[in-house]
Amino acid sequence: MDVKNQSVVITGGASGLGAGAAGLFVEKGAKVALFDRNLELAEEVAGQLNCAAFQCDVADEASVLAALEQATGANGAPRIFINCAGIDITGRIATRGGGPQPLAALGSQIAVNLTGTFNICRLGADLVRQLAPVDGEEQGVMVNVASAAGLDGPRGQTAYAATKAAVIGMTLPMARDLAAYGVRVVTIAPGVFNTPLAAEVLRGDPEAAVETVPFPKRAGKPAEFGKLALHICENPMLNGEVIRLDAGLRAT
Repeated sequence: MDVKNQSVVITGGASGLGAGAAGLFVEKGAKVALFDRNLELAEEVAGQLNCAAFQCDVADEASVLAALEQATGANGAPRIFINCAGIDITGRIATRGGGPQPLAALGSQIAVNLTGTFNICRLGADLVRQLAPVDGEEQGVMVNVASAAGLDGPRGQTAYAATKAAVIGMTLPMARDLAAYGVRVVTIAPGVFNTPLAAEVLRGDPEAAVETVPFPKRAGKPAEFGKLALHICENPMLNGEVIRLDAGLRAT
């Protein structure tokens, strides 16, 4: 699908991977709407990129419906969804000095990473299924964001890895569910990227946490994530797949 003039929703678009993708899609002529809980930051980024921004809690149905209505009013009904909204709460599930990890650590991450992704996809797909196909073939694309941790997670990320593994697990059945409406579903599983979330989780510069990355031996750039998201949209044979984007990183 040529993204030019297409309406695109990017969740978690105020920073990190979402903002990186947004810049590239705007350059390609897409009509981009950033969804984020932090409306002030989203509007700041949208002002820099010349796109739209709307407040949205991806885990809340009413919030998503309201944001989708606003995005449709601004850019037309969205055909492309890039689901970057996510949180990462680290901590081992049990420690000698601190006892068990709080159950809320899992619940909070399920709400954003899993429920939020599912919520955007189900409500977004219901809009896309009503649209006419582009070039007589496909109607839309869902690009979900998991993590390399969902495939081989490091210690201290049991809860996070579980939510991202669930996003990975949704990929193929979701693609099968939406095939009748010409909607493709692909998941990207990034490794270490230079984002505010990674810096928070790693408690420092992501560039300092790439000893085990084969090549290139550095953190990924959000724009590199954006390039893959764009290619997924442009290549109609990509469907039902999980693509690692991690320079060969494997957790130890």
